[in-house]
Amino acid sequence: MKKKSRSKEIAEKTIFASFQILKEAGGEMRGSEVVEKLREQLTFDEYENFRYEKTGYIRWESILHFFTIDCMKAGYMRKQSGTWILTEEGEEAMKLGPEKLLSTATKKYREWDAKNKQNKESDLSQDIEIDDSDEISQKQEALLDQYESSALDGIRDYINRKNPYEFQDLVAVLLKSMRYYIALVAPKGRDGGIDIIAYTDPLGVNSPRIIVQVKHRPENNVSSDEIQKLSGTMKRNTDVGIFVTSGNFSSPAKHEATSAYKHIELIDFSRFVELWIQYYPKMTDEQKNMLPLHPVYFLGSKE
Repeated sequence: MKKKSRSKEIAEKTIFASFQILKEAGGEMRGSEVVEKLREQLTFDEYENFRYEKTGYIRWESILHFFTIDCMKAGYMRKQSGTWILTEEGEEAMKLGPEKLLSTATKKYREWDAKNKQNKESDLSQDIEIDDSDEISQKQEALLDQYESSALDGIRDYINRKNPYEFQDLVAVLLKSMRYYIALVAPKGRDGGIDIIAYTDPLGVNSPRIIVQVKHRPENNVSSDEIQKLSGTMKRNTDVGIFVTSGNFSSPAKHEATSAYKHIELIDFSRFVELWIQYYPKMTDEQKNMLPLHPVYFLGSKE
């Protein structure tokens, strides 16, 4: 019987523990927070904590990211803008236990890969030290996932250091870059629930009028009550509401927005960053400097 590799042993315990953490958190959590909780909950030896000279990443973290690709292709989890999401299939797979969960995910990945026939086998022992049969693209995807996670954490930290009025100005700049005309950016003090008013034309004579509420609360979810308050400020029948937060929205808040009589668009941290990246080329140099970005290109896949 072939002896199990150290990489597979590390993957089994970290993947299963990650699923447990996600389940306890209600099904989703930022990937960086999952890694931090793993660091707190699990014990890693010198081999597992080895830092690769090329990438600067820790061995067990790289192995974890590598095998999350298997889990995603198996439908056990999803990743969205740095957030890891445990699916119903993933929660059900937890009943298999750490070893069987990973082997099943890997089998499903191999089946997916065989159908796509896009990758060639190669020796990947240089960095992650996975078995020789693992593919180049999976390693690339895992490394890219780590780089993207690090980049998002850097952007998050930068935004978190902003005060509420600076974050409000970022939102106004984003709307300008999207070709909306800003009629009002609320000054310091009570704003009556309205932080920004925007129009689709310079004079504001065309519908809709856009009412924007901005909350700079990175660690807190926006509640359904706050969505209701935004709805209450939309006095005209044609008004459209946008709620922007540097954190996230609670499930009741999302339901409130989708079921509201008037249109209310929700923009959380992840979506804000996606929009900032999308419209960044349209900004002036002064606007870009409010949240400066630097693009880096990696070899992609044919998916």
